[in-house]
Amino acid sequence: MNRRIIEINETLCNGCKLCVTACHEGAIEMVDGKARLISDVYCDGLGDCLPECPTGAIKMIEREAAPYDEALVMQRISEREAREAAPVKEVAPPGSPCGCPGMAAKAIRRDHATSTTSSSQENHEQVQVDHHQAPSELSQWPVQLNLVHPQAPYLQGADILIAADCTAYAYGDFHRDFIKGKITLIGCPKLDDNQHYQEKLTDIFRLNNPRSITVTRMQVPCCGGIVSAVRQAMLAAQVIVPYREVTIGTDGTLLQG
Repeated sequence: MNRRIIEINETLCNGCKLCVTACHEGAIEMVDGKARLISDVYCDGLGDCLPECPTGAIKMIEREAAPYDEALVMQRISEREAREAAPVKEVAPPGSPCGCPGMAAKAIRRDHATSTTSSSQENHEQVQVDHHQAPSELSQWPVQLNLVHPQAPYLQGADILIAADCTAYAYGDFHRDFIKGKITLIGCPKLDDNQHYQEKLTDIFRLNNPRSITVTRMQVPCCGGIVSAVRQAMLAAQVIVPYREVTIGTDGTLLQG
């Protein structure tokens, strides 16, 4: 049958994954870094993905296509939800009885003279700050969004910064202007699973009642994915708090926010 269906130009696709998030039917997946319509039967032809594409790689056409199959879509969604709900068993690496050391949560308390780090093992380390360099303002570990546990105690009632990881390298005073006084979560929407980011952030927002949310992104199209993930997570968690978006140019200038 002839019907409306999406067409994706893989040459224009930048791999931002925004269309994957926008397609509620799961008709689009990333294949070798490019968005691809995996089956005609999953595409309802309504085009929710079109406005999310920053490069215009998706358009609506009319062609011979298998009819949209809502039953198969619902089955696919159910299977996906079951996989996501399944508990993940964390296996400790050899020689590490407590799991990956990089995932051990700890808060970091700072003053002008010293930096004190405390962890669940109650080990304390004092580090003399070198006053010839700008001090770190990082207040917790880990910072990579994939490694942060949604129920880490430092998240409760926090001012949260969600940063595209390139922003800290591009903007010279990032610690002073953005990290200071906040819990920092970093990620790359182009290289990581943006859908997973959205789900993780939804859990974090829902469980921890954040005081405020700040998002920093680069002035490149693929960075829109982290903004989309945060917005969708706030909606899903029904969180209404002070919200700020900041865009940083590739030359390190502050462009917006």
